[in-house]
Amino acid sequence: MYSWQDIPQMRVEELAQRLQETLPDAPDAPQLVDVRERGEAAIVSLPGFKLLPLSESQQWTGNIQEHLDPEKETIVLCHHGGRSAQMCQWLLSQGFTQVKNVSGGIDAYAIAVDPSLPRY
Repeated sequence: MYSWQDIPQMRVEELAQRLQETLPDAPDAPQLVDVRERGEAAIVSLPGFKLLPLSESQQWTGNIQEHLDPEKETIVLCHHGGRSAQMCQWLLSQGFTQVKNVSGGIDAYAIAVDPSLPRY
């Protein structure tokens, strides 16, 4: 099992730069995953992120490879970074090879990158 210390972290500034530099349909575009609840995503979300709420994991854990490519870079986001770290840990245990947790989550993104985003 992977520990939280084993999970590669991505700063929100790095995420912003990556989102700006990469076209969503480009072959090198990362998979973007948001594990927050639907209500949270309704308040604020970032374009291109696929919503896979952790609370609904029973619906997608058995067929995760239908949703995500285990060989592709996968960037995971939540509110503050805890749930996304859990997801990263699980993805690594499922054979995903390029998983990154967004440190501080969407809240840190709203503070450091885009203050116009709603915070909750």
